Amino acid sequence: MDERMEEQRAPYDPMPHGRPEVGVGPWPGGREAWPTGEQYDVELLEHGDRRNVVDRYRYWTMEAIVADLDTRRHTFHVAIENWQHDFNIGTIVRTANAFLAAEVHIVGNRRWNRRGAMVTDRYQHLRHHEDVPALAEYLHGLEQPVRLLGIDNLPGSAHLETMEMPERVCFLFGQEGPGLSEQAHAVVDGTFSIAQFGSTRSINASSAAAIAMHSWIRQYADLSGEDAWRG
Repeated sequence: MDERMEEQRAPYDPMPHGRPEVGVGPWPGGREAWPTGEQYDVELLEHGDRRNVVDRYRYWTMEAIVADLDTRRHTFHVAIENWQHDFNIGTIVRTANAFLAAEVHIVGNRRWNRRGAMVTDRYQHLRHHEDVPALAEYLHGLEQPVRLLGIDNLPGSAHLETMEMPERVCFLFGQEGPGLSEQAHAVVDGTFSIAQFGSTRSINASSAAAIAMHSWIRQYADLSGEDAWRG
């Protein structure tokens, strides 16, 4: 790669190859051509928007983006047990943002590894719960209750590929390795597993989360309009 390009690479650019900058530059035409509206951020209009957001939200404030997302959020939730500061949590949060989850719940330790989230946690509603019983109480106590389903490949789990998935559901994922805790098994409304055909006993937690969320999208999301961004 051209050494000059490498030297110019923006420090926030997570990609090791390709263009030295991401996003867009200042609004063309200067201040006189700026669009009007409370959703726009004057700093971004003037200096450019290098964030990892879709074109729909270029130059918008973070608050305006969250407010717009709130008008379209889906009815599924995602929860992750956080007893060992699992590195998968950030990736799951990023995927939850991509599929527009209602909320993401962190269970256990309040602090979590945010690196994999790629700052998408700024646009996602996050809640912390001390333990799984507290999570279940919150979900079941909502005005429209949400079922809590854990993912586990133990005998007795429903099959994701053939089960009747609830529209209002929270997917609970355990830690990489040990999986769901005994506490989780005691309070969830059910568990499901993902079909596997190879030699490994399990798949990565963040991969399982993406599969579960996309299964919900295939069944319930409105794919007919322009809200589904496909690149």
